[in-house]
Amino acid sequence: MTAPRPLATPSVVDLPAPAGARVHRARLRELDPATLYGILRLRETVFCLEQGATDADLDGRELEEGTTLMWVSVPDPAVPDGARIAVAHARVLTDPEAMRIGRVVVAASRRRDGLGRVVMQAALEHCRAVAPEREVRIDAQAYLERWYASMGFVAHGDLFLEAGIEHVAMVRPADA
Repeated sequence: MTAPRPLATPSVVDLPAPAGARVHRARLRELDPATLYGILRLRETVFCLEQGATDADLDGRELEEGTTLMWVSVPDPAVPDGARIAVAHARVLTDPEAMRIGRVVVAASRRRDGLGRVVMQAALEHCRAVAPEREVRIDAQAYLERWYASMGFVAHGDLFLEAGIEHVAMVRPADA
């Protein structure tokens, strides 16, 4: 098994996105406090407040060397100085056997804008760049199984509860 390739400095990812949206990637240490706060606030809003997740969102894996955060930002209409806010996010982990995408989230106001697919495509491209020979694993919320299947993921195993929400393990082969 090949060791993962190192990530370059934080960057804007060159992928198609709706007008005004930008796709970003960075490791935790590369984030400024305001950006990190915006990402964590988005995750808290969706997972804890909207979905009522019963487990803590922060599990320490952002601190791991092989973790990369992907997010989509748009101009913040409440701030006139050109500030941007995170409206979609995914976390990419480098596990010993596979790449893993999780913490996929889109702000309620931006759902149906295609930003979930944009951030997932960015995460998948990152997985291919870091470890092209590894499969990609996700623990998908069960109601999104078909959506993830449309990106090449296949269900693997039975439904299970995570954070009080039904999930299904899914795998995307390295050659997908």
